[in-house]
Amino acid sequence: MSGNHGNRRAELANDIRRQAGSEATKRFLRSLPAFRLETEMPRRLSDLLDRLDEAEAENAGDGWPSIAARRN
Repeated sequence: MSGNHGNRRAELANDIRRQAGSEATKRFLRSLPAFRLETEMPRRLSDLLDRLDEAEAENAGDGWPSIAARRN
């Protein structure tokens, strides 16, 4: 019985994965505000990143690599 249950779970997982990746689902999700891509970064986030850059520049000589250096 547990083998049949496991098989049904696997089939359900495959069905969900297939439906979630369908073009119709993707179109629907893109129409919802929560799933729309922002074209610009919010001002508050931009300000926080600027402050982080300034703090890193001030502490550049303390032995820790900056975030920009770690990205490269």
